[in-house]
Amino acid sequence: MFPLQLLALLFISASQHDPEEKKKKKEKESKYDLIFRRGDLLEVPRTLFTHFGIYLGSGRVAHFIPDIMPVISSDQFQIKQMVTNSRLILGVLAKCGSVRVDSVEDFAYGSEIFINTMDKVCSRPALQGEEVAMRAEKLQGDVAYSLLWYNCEHFVMYCRYGTVMSFQTFQFCKTVRKLLLSRRVAKVTALLGACLLLYLRSVTACSAMLAVLLPFLIWMAS
Repeated sequence: MFPLQLLALLFISASQHDPEEKKKKKEKESKYDLIFRRGDLLEVPRTLFTHFGIYLGSGRVAHFIPDIMPVISSDQFQIKQMVTNSRLILGVLAKCGSVRVDSVEDFAYGSEIFINTMDKVCSRPALQGEEVAMRAEKLQGDVAYSLLWYNCEHFVMYCRYGTVMSFQTFQFCKTVRKLLLSRRVAKVTALLGACLLLYLRSVTACSAMLAVLLPFLIWMAS
């Protein structure tokens, strides 16, 4: 073994067994145990969405996050590093993610943490804290990710309430429905369809049906 490698190993070993370092780490973990209880649902507001996790105790949080790294690398050291924005975005696009355990600091990423706010919204009662935490721990690992149909909110809702749902997804779909499935959009679509039929020299049965059927469906759904 090279001298530099030997020195590096000695340094890492010393830091791992440093009593002062271990004491600081334990104090930090116990600080969070005074604030949160095992099985608590934690949420942190982001710019465009809210991120959710389950507190496991000792300053650890289980959360479901999109991540491309498990797909492109088998290096566990790299995978366990904090997920960067680029890893997250690529994970969303590739629809892959993982239920992982991170520190409270890494989970919050500098944002304010709210505790169990879903208890006031969800019609189902929360499960016992130990059962919630055990569910979250059992689900650790790589999981297919979907921004609308299975995200971090679906994960915590299953763990804490036993139901797979997302209020964020529901609100998003409701907003899209208002924007796309409205009477105004149906009228505009009908007008554009009529203009297209007039523009085309030869009108086929398929194009005529599409020009009539699309605005009709939007009108009926509005």
